[in-house]
Amino acid sequence: MQDFPEYELAGIETIARGICVQGGKVLLCRAKGGATTYLPGGHIEFGEKGCEALAREMREEMGVEASVGAMVGVVENQFVQHGKPHAEINLVYSMSVPEGTAAKAQEDWIDFEWRDVADLDSANLLPAEMKPLVTAACGIAPQPACPA
Repeated sequence: MQDFPEYELAGIETIARGICVQGGKVLLCRAKGGATTYLPGGHIEFGEKGCEALAREMREEMGVEASVGAMVGVVENQFVQHGKPHAEINLVYSMSVPEGTAAKAQEDWIDFEWRDVADLDSANLLPAEMKPLVTAACGIAPQPACPA
């Protein structure tokens, strides 16, 4: 039997993600070779606050000290991964990194990029409900996030 991290056995994963905007660009993450992007962050470990998890993940994945601000939203997501249904709850925070931080990953399975906010559609940002939070953080009028 394959070993799974504890958070995957819980049924619903709880993830902290950050919206980091500098000079009209937002920091995005992508699995190497992947066709989609997502906001940087990762799983919240037992005993951690979401803001602490996000700061830890940025140290681990980018080697940078991020300043984590206020929570700006919560995004629920359900998807199929490797043929199995998954569900996650994303706690989304405002975040900043030192000005001029290069989009360089410290882990070999991911890449980071600074993407023009106006170009989010071509970035294939998932879950799609993140886009209104990102555009709101950039002062762009958000679209409704909850489908009717």
